Amino acid sequence: MQKGNLKMKTERLYAITVYLLNHGRTSAKELAQYFEVSVRTIQRDMDSLCLAGIPVTAVSGVAGGYEISERFRLDKGFATSDDYSYILTALRGLVSAVEDPGAKHTLEKFSHLSRQDDSSIILDFSVLREGEQDTLQRLQTAIAGKRAVEFLYTNNNNETRVHCVEPVAVIYRWYAWYLLAYSEAKDDYRNYKLVRMQDLRITEKPFVKKHEPADVILRKTEQTDSRKYKDIFVKCKETARSRVMEYLNGTILEELPDGSVRMKLTVVKNEQLWIGTLLSLGDAVEVIAPEEIRRRLAGAASQIVSLYQ
Repeated sequence: MQKGNLKMKTERLYAITVYLLNHGRTSAKELAQYFEVSVRTIQRDMDSLCLAGIPVTAVSGVAGGYEISERFRLDKGFATSDDYSYILTALRGLVSAVEDPGAKHTLEKFSHLSRQDDSSIILDFSVLREGEQDTLQRLQTAIAGKRAVEFLYTNNNNETRVHCVEPVAVIYRWYAWYLLAYSEAKDDYRNYKLVRMQDLRITEKPFVKKHEPADVILRKTEQTDSRKYKDIFVKCKETARSRVMEYLNGTILEELPDGSVRMKLTVVKNEQLWIGTLLSLGDAVEVIAPEEIRRRLAGAASQIVSLYQ
């Protein structure tokens, strides 16, 4: 085996070991898909791990797969300087995003394990500190104490009411902070946008439900996404092409002779940000379909014109 291939296999064997320790029993097919190799390669990798003394067990049956004894622990020497560099990059990004003393202390502990210039990637999330740090800290306190929180919330339809929920995790996604929480009233998990919360308070009410890890809950809720989406087709001048792709995640369907393009946008139906973005682009972007969006934009533009006349 060539030196390069041997190094690649060694790194994959280590990655497979870590994956099994983190995820438990996993089928050969799932491992093959995750590591982008064949099932046969995974089977050979398992033989190599066993020869190296890693206690891998093969379990047959419908729910079968490979697993490693829970008593097995990786020696800390398995982690390389690159591994520590990735950890530090993630920690620095977290510290830049939130005012969390615990995260800062953890960063201090790991900083001596890797040189400052080891990483070629910098994650600067300092913009996320704007406006919602107090809410973030109170939610983290409630999650740690397993206490329900109560707040006023305004939804996409501009309806405001009181919610009392069990907070599971705070998440940054879709360019905003969200709270993943369990609603006892709805007997379901919901995402709440922090910027829409008011008068947040931590109650004395303890959790009534034992919650799975946040990433597990997210995977389940994403399979039943209740948000409604709409496809919008636009004609975009060449001068606005990059902005439509950046701000509205537009997909080019056709290049036109005059340099303009036909594009498709997929938006959340009740969200307002994309409407404002389309209006801000002026005559550089024309909505072709659906007709209801054309009328909506025309009405909004008329109201703006009348205001300033």
